Amino acid sequence: MHSMHTSEFIDDLPPDGPRDEQLGLGLLRSGLKLNHLRMIVAIDHHKQISAAAAALNISQPAASRMLTEMESIIKAQLCERVSRGVELTQFGRAFARRARTILLELEEVDREITALKSGAGGTVFLGTVTAPAISLAVPAIQQVSAAYPGIEVNVRIETSNVLARELLSSKHDFILARVPDDLDPRLFNVQEIGIEKACLIVRKGHPLADKPVVSLSDLPSFDWVFQPPGTLLRRRVEELFIAGDVPLPTTVVNTASLLLTVALVCSSNAVAPIARDMAEFVTEKGGGPSEVRILNTDFDIDIKPYSLISVKGRALPPSAKLFYDLILQRSRMLFPERAED
Repeated sequence: MHSMHTSEFIDDLPPDGPRDEQLGLGLLRSGLKLNHLRMIVAIDHHKQISAAAAALNISQPAASRMLTEMESIIKAQLCERVSRGVELTQFGRAFARRARTILLELEEVDREITALKSGAGGTVFLGTVTAPAISLAVPAIQQVSAAYPGIEVNVRIETSNVLARELLSSKHDFILARVPDDLDPRLFNVQEIGIEKACLIVRKGHPLADKPVVSLSDLPSFDWVFQPPGTLLRRRVEELFIAGDVPLPTTVVNTASLLLTVALVCSSNAVAPIARDMAEFVTEKGGGPSEVRILNTDFDIDIKPYSLISVKGRALPPSAKLFYDLILQRSRMLFPERAED
């Protein structure tokens, strides 16, 4: 397990008093408790003292007292009032970051000991975007299930924007996605592993289904089912329309659900962009519903590469590390040009 170096935390703290008194042991002697760690993390998450208090099931006055205690122990102001609540200072952000790591490590101790006691082998929490879910996660799950039947794997399919934030909140061990533009990439360990290609799907019998080649100009008049605004696939398709000087579709349903996307496509003349791996899975090629067809377009929908992403400073538990390594190994088989030398 990752051991937090106290000196890393000290560098983020104000230079009040002798350095020895600011060591982790000094903080404990000064009265720092686990509840203080939970409180600073809750304040960081909720941005309001009242909401943080509610999350920890204590009163607001009790939460305010805890904040005062923490500031006395740390010898620095940890948060300041803003128009909509509170905002952590640089010392508060440093404290919250380290507190989150400590609490996570305690959770990992619980997971590891529970797995050892039960002999079950552990639990893996994985988040992934759709393309690598089919090409990488499913084969890895099959390998793990065959070789280590005691390991329980939890998989969540979502957009990169959602997954990256959930990863920071410790809801996943690692994710197969991309780091969103609005998050600091220095928070993550990123191993680029594969290119995602997308395509357009329609129902069997759609006016464009049997057309030899479909152009952008053929598409705006139809209804569309898109991923939510701001997602990479949505932006890429919109960029193609703009670059081709073709009007953007006007009748749009937004959903991150692949199941709903396919259902809407099969029950209307809607067009939907989805990952090609997934499209092939839900068509006759993958044994899926024969109602779905992939359009043959005269343009490619290439999305920037996805990666194996974990949080810096957060060690993967053994079961998750095993799963991570299997996915990395398979990715190097599928994308040998991206394998490290």
